[in-house]
Amino acid sequence: MKKNEVRKLMNLKNFIDIGKLQKIQNEFSTATGIASVTVDCIGNPVTKTSNFTKYCDLIRSDSKRKKACYKCDAHGGLQAAIKGGPYFYTCHGGLTDFAIPIIVNETYLGAVLAGQIRLTEENEDLDNIVKPTPNLLDNPKLKEAYLETPELTFEQVQAAAEMIFAVTNYIVEGQFVNIIQERLNDKNMKLLESITVQSELERSLKEAELKALQSQINPHFLFNVLNTIGRLALMENAKKTENIIYSFSDMMRYTLKKNSTQLVDLSSEINHVKNYLSIQKLRLGERLNYNIDVPEKYKSIKCPFMILQPIVENSINHAIEKNINGGSINISAFQEEDKLIISISDDGIGIEEEKIEEILNGEHYDKSNDSGIGLYNVNMRLMHHYGSERGLKIKSKNNNGTQVDIIINAEKIDDSNQGVKL
Repeated sequence: MKKNEVRKLMNLKNFIDIGKLQKIQNEFSTATGIASVTVDCIGNPVTKTSNFTKYCDLIRSDSKRKKACYKCDAHGGLQAAIKGGPYFYTCHGGLTDFAIPIIVNETYLGAVLAGQIRLTEENEDLDNIVKPTPNLLDNPKLKEAYLETPELTFEQVQAAAEMIFAVTNYIVEGQFVNIIQERLNDKNMKLLESITVQSELERSLKEAELKALQSQINPHFLFNVLNTIGRLALMENAKKTENIIYSFSDMMRYTLKKNSTQLVDLSSEINHVKNYLSIQKLRLGERLNYNIDVPEKYKSIKCPFMILQPIVENSINHAIEKNINGGSINISAFQEEDKLIISISDDGIGIEEEKIEEILNGEHYDKSNDSGIGLYNVNMRLMHHYGSERGLKIKSKNNNGTQVDIIINAEKIDDSNQGVKL
């Protein structure tokens, strides 16, 4: 592959689904209490900010201070790229931040910028990356917000940094391998006449294969980091933090080890949704109530990977988040002849009847929030696997909630197994 072709590929958006990256970033910030945002190689944000502190929002409301914040971000990302790993520093406002470089094939694609926390003990080894802004805490409003920022040990911050470094770089390196492999398999490669180009392509593949081998270590490292943080939370008697870490760890293990063509037990899908809902429950508190009632006798039935969580996520986004009082989500399953129907219902604002068919046909898609694409994707995968008589069925009325029925094939069920309520 020619060097200019490689350069064209080296764009962060070619190597990672920004929607998935946003979800990973949000869950990371929820689990750790650390603010974060992802930027490209020139410092432009590619995700929305996650869990930014009131203190930093107040500082950035002033144009001069905001410039100092951007200067910290730019220097932090650059230093992380030079180091080739997490870089920790003190910002101009006195908080501890760190930058995580995203690097593929020795090319810097961007960085995850995170932090906005106070350390429990002063660390003299941290650089003051930009000259501190004087007298910030003389302002009572700023001082109050500063004291509200999360307080962590440096060991906790290091563990969190290594975790997000492993996740992001594992994902982009894997996509790099896929891109190179697709290029090799492309029939247009037969048109290449230059043996030099062919030799360069084979060399790139060998490098990619080596990267793939190296990246296989990263998931083990990631889960070791998560377990370490979980044990640390246990020792510190932080039960909620411990639970959220293990839920997040299980979710990451499930999503990284599977692919969209695989069949899994329904029980695996239910456990994944339980982990997702437990994290959302911690975030939303009393605004979210949920109930999962799936008889045990159905749990061994095979189904396509990731058919439940996108539907539940859609209910969170449109039924719970948009209602100041929150709402409820209920998941149940029952059999009708040769069909197993998994029903996911909420008590949200509902969907206009004329939009339901558009959603299932992929015609109603809002790129700003991925509205409708999850339902369409699940429906198409179900019909591809089972045929047009299966898929999704949506029942909804304005201000009267939504029910999404996932219809799959029912296997032979042993009725002597009465099942249990989760």
